Amino acid sequence: MNPYQQKKRWKYLLLVFAVIIASGSLLYTNYLVKNIAKSERTRAQVWAMSMKQVLGSDDNDFLNYVFAVRDSSIVPAIVTDEKGGIILTRGLDTTKTFIKLAAEGNKKLTYDPVYFADELAYMKKQHAPIKLKILGNAWFTYYKDSALLTELKYFPYIQLSIITVFLVMAYTAFNSSRKSEQDQVWVGLAKETAHQLGTPISSLMAWIELLKEKFNAEDDQLFGEMENDVKRLEIVADRFSKIGSTPKLEDHNLYEVVNDFINYFKFRVSKNIHFSVKGQSNYITGLNVPLFDWVLENLLKNAVNAIEGKGEINVEIQGNKIKDQVFIDITDTGKGIPRSKFETVFQPGYTTRKRGWGLGLSLTKRIIENYHNGQIFVKDSEIAKGTTFRIILKTIKNDKQTTT
Repeated sequence: MNPYQQKKRWKYLLLVFAVIIASGSLLYTNYLVKNIAKSERTRAQVWAMSMKQVLGSDDNDFLNYVFAVRDSSIVPAIVTDEKGGIILTRGLDTTKTFIKLAAEGNKKLTYDPVYFADELAYMKKQHAPIKLKILGNAWFTYYKDSALLTELKYFPYIQLSIITVFLVMAYTAFNSSRKSEQDQVWVGLAKETAHQLGTPISSLMAWIELLKEKFNAEDDQLFGEMENDVKRLEIVADRFSKIGSTPKLEDHNLYEVVNDFINYFKFRVSKNIHFSVKGQSNYITGLNVPLFDWVLENLLKNAVNAIEGKGEINVEIQGNKIKDQVFIDITDTGKGIPRSKFETVFQPGYTTRKRGWGLGLSLTKRIIENYHNGQIFVKDSEIAKGTTFRIILKTIKNDKQTTT
């Protein structure tokens, strides 16, 4: 199992663990809410029954006891008659219930009609009424959940929200810290590699010159190819030395840069693979050529590895004048990539080769997006038919367009 798959498995395990915690919290809170709701209905029934006892008894001591029981209830409630008129209330906003003095000096209890109508409608939605027969009349006791029960209902969601925010912040901080550490390791390794390559490359250049003089072979093609490869090594070392620092971008003809690299690359792979470059040839864009060549090299190597036997690799350059962009599509006739892996292929450590490190496309994405302010993605792929990678870059200028 490669490192990326291990990391993915751990993410799934953490997700399952989080779901178990959340589900357990919700189930337990729901259990508490049901028990409290049952208790509050019992208390509402006690309060309702107390009124019946109050109105039907002449025993003052018993009345005091009943009032005490009734007043111990904190469940907001409204008692109505058969016609829906409000008779009594309990646990509601006292500012909405006031005493009005009549002209003859008698005190009269008056209600805010809008407030009590809204409260009564809300209570009817929450719970079925408790029906009582008092003095031959039918009274209905409506009640709603107490403030404590209401708070408890929303508590798990608030709790989960806080936990989620904390986990997201913790994951972001952890991921950022880990990425920073990885970047430092990569930068140090890359610069050390460039430093170590410098001495043998200089020696190789000197040995080639000595061999040319010794055998009087200034125009020998073999020595010329050897020089090209040594120069290529210099470019590779230069690439590594640029990692971790902001590279300088210069204006280049994109078509010429792509075409030059493919002319170098195609002589170093199987002759069974045919290369072609086509499209508009006068787009100018900001490039760091050594790093951009590295991008092309990684994409073309992947394309070559995906082709079994004979095949084709086609590069097409097209522009978007409206957005000042240029598209580079690299298409192969290889084995293809499953749609579910379109994003995964750019992850560090992901590879389908037994001896691969899974770093090529990850570095490619970083070079395009971080250094060239562009985009790279899998535009299209079909199993057993091929894959197309698309690079999008900003254009500096484009003169009269010509098609090759």
